[in-house]
Amino acid sequence: MPSIADLRREYELAGLDERDVAPDPIDQFARWFDETRAAGVPEPNAMILSTIAAEGPSARTVLLKGFDHHGFQFFTGYESAKGRELAADPRASLLFLWHELERQIRIRGRVEKVSRQASEEYFAKRPRGSQLGAWASDQSRPIGSRSELEKRLSDMEKRWEGKEIPAPPTWGGYLLKHESMEFWQGRPNRLHDRIVYLRGPSGSWALSRLMP
Repeated sequence: MPSIADLRREYELAGLDERDVAPDPIDQFARWFDETRAAGVPEPNAMILSTIAAEGPSARTVLLKGFDHHGFQFFTGYESAKGRELAADPRASLLFLWHELERQIRIRGRVEKVSRQASEEYFAKRPRGSQLGAWASDQSRPIGSRSELEKRLSDMEKRWEGKEIPAPPTWGGYLLKHESMEFWQGRPNRLHDRIVYLRGPSGSWALSRLMP
């Protein structure tokens, strides 16, 4: 097996102290997210969504489209692989990894669909090409060739020419309602800072430090 030891690095940019973090994890997330955007990190809203498939864990990168104290929002096809997996088991996790700031955030919770109105309102704001793509693609289903996919897109362009494009009935939003959030800051000698928030039965947050 080829060695990749030369990729080793030290993490020295910052620390994370429980005395300095926000009492609510969403406020702490907002603080870090703003700092990530200010640092010019490409696509700071890219996150790894992990679901539970029949054959085991399943992960892919999706884009965060909104967050508040209710949870984290993203959009996709309801009949995609992740949509089918979430229908069978709504437990999921999110991972944000921001190399440039030597930070990551792990989020666990349960996922539910957003309202149809919210899905349609977001869909209306998407670029027209993305709207057409949502109609052209039966997400995660096999297809014979790239040319077949492009033919489907061409057919949709003709179908919706000169018309507003509604959201497909099989497309919409999800909200991951966070139950735990862990903030990780890289530190020298692999003694990383890990601060975790856990939601209690009353809805309040308990904060603790984990060993790296």
